[in-house]
Amino acid sequence: MASKSDEEVETKEMDIRSVSSSGRHHVHNTEYLHKVAVPPKQNLFREFTATVKETFFADDPLRHFKDQPRYRKLVLGIQAVFPILEWGRSYSLRKFRGDFIAGLTIASLCIPQDIGYAKLANLDPQYGLYSSFVPPLIYAFMGSSRDIAIGPVAVVSLLLGTMLSSEIDPKKHAAEYRRLAFTATFFAGITEATLGFFRLGFLIDFLSHAAVVGFMAGAAVTISLQQLKGLLGIKNFTKKTDIVSVMHSVWGNVHHGWNWQTILIGVSFLFFLLFAKYIGKKKKLFWVPAIAPLISVVLSTFFVFITHAENKGVQIVKHIDKGINPSSVNQIYFSGEYLLKGLKIGVVAGMIALTEAVAIGRTFASMKDYQLDGNKEMVALGAMNVVGSMTSCYVATGSFSRSAVNYMAGCQTSVSNIIMSCVVLLTLKFLTPLFKYTPNAILAAIIISAVVGLVDVPAAILIWKIDKFDFIACLGAFLGVVFSSVEIGLLIAVSISFAKILLQVTRPRTALLGRLPRTTVYRNILQYPEAVKVPGVLIVRVDSAIYFSNSNYVKERYILHLYLLLQCRFR
Repeated sequence: MASKSDEEVETKEMDIRSVSSSGRHHVHNTEYLHKVAVPPKQNLFREFTATVKETFFADDPLRHFKDQPRYRKLVLGIQAVFPILEWGRSYSLRKFRGDFIAGLTIASLCIPQDIGYAKLANLDPQYGLYSSFVPPLIYAFMGSSRDIAIGPVAVVSLLLGTMLSSEIDPKKHAAEYRRLAFTATFFAGITEATLGFFRLGFLIDFLSHAAVVGFMAGAAVTISLQQLKGLLGIKNFTKKTDIVSVMHSVWGNVHHGWNWQTILIGVSFLFFLLFAKYIGKKKKLFWVPAIAPLISVVLSTFFVFITHAENKGVQIVKHIDKGINPSSVNQIYFSGEYLLKGLKIGVVAGMIALTEAVAIGRTFASMKDYQLDGNKEMVALGAMNVVGSMTSCYVATGSFSRSAVNYMAGCQTSVSNIIMSCVVLLTLKFLTPLFKYTPNAILAAIIISAVVGLVDVPAAILIWKIDKFDFIACLGAFLGVVFSSVEIGLLIAVSISFAKILLQVTRPRTALLGRLPRTTVYRNILQYPEAVKVPGVLIVRVDSAIYFSNSNYVKERYILHLYLLLQCRFR
């Protein structure tokens, strides 16, 4: 955008210079004509092809295949699908040491989180662990990010749990609910892979950063409110997610529904987790918040086991199925009434998961100064969710908290995801019975401490300072999620984002330009008060391309500026 504006200013500078130089040789007030050359005629098909190439293939992804022998093209094609075959040739023991430590660190974080996130999605605990076993393995072979840690995340888990439970009751019809969850995961993967394959990743950019900030903050508040059930030991809790219904349910159970032993366990460990997160801000102590959830689970489980607190009303996990992921291919709905419902939920969940993963990947790629191919990332994320849906997993994506720990722990490549998967595999095979006495309150505390970071107050303040309309989008998404539902908040976020795009296209900003003293540079006179207008010349800059939708508006702005100029001259 900046280069485009500079080109327009340079063009105007050339025109003004030509007017000034011609004025020395011609009579004053002579009319000057600047002829624009007619571009050469092009073949319609070639013109269409060039436009498509510029729009969807601006980076020329097939450039590496040009002038290569057939065998080399085959090798490059396989490496494009599986990047691990390219960077794996230079993998060393030093890199493995960093990946091994990082993998063990994020595994200690993901295991307790996965159990909690599965409950957030109204699924049994083992399905959270399943989703941190198969998908990370697929991503390690197909993904191009070195830092993303794959697994279930809070926002997508809440979104799935809310949308799925509105179709099927997870308690009365648990089997059908799981089948719909696998179906939604399958279509989430298809959506992600399709967007990547057809290079339509720019569609996720329609959800503005401001809307994402508001949506994430609202989701964090909603998730935290939902965890009051486990934190306070309430058995009869509302199924609605809006703040009014949740608070009514909480205070309605204050006399007979709260359990003081549960509150003691949950609140004490919540403070411990938040304190660990605080001291973990120091780079040397990054490992503290990473292992704090696992330490909390071990200590609280041991405490409940020796005191038999479950007999005093403390709710526990009770049972987690032992063994690796069973096949779920035959459980996906490929026909019937739930097919379209699974498709709708999957598309929404896939887009949110994609937005979060790509944003995380780009963030860490810029920090480590390497290039990330967004379209390849989408294909990798889609493939892992498609395979995951067939192996009893629900939607997985990049987790910001785990990715941050992965980065701080010194990961070198995506092999850290493989290490994490291996640890989860060992847990599924041998350690799941140990979680029998884990209290639900500690899982609630872990989730609350994990989602606190999603409330980005400094980002909201910055948005307010930069663009008030963006802040409205941020606030609208936040209030929609908190006071209504996740779907309504998402709808508000997308609607306001589209409204802003349409407003900027149909009502572009215009600016009067003046020359900066002792230069040939022209800038907006409102931003640069020292800029001087050129006598007798009106220079207007349009901060957008001119389309049929805004041509009349631009014309009206030109006339208005000209009218104001003439009014000032003849006053």
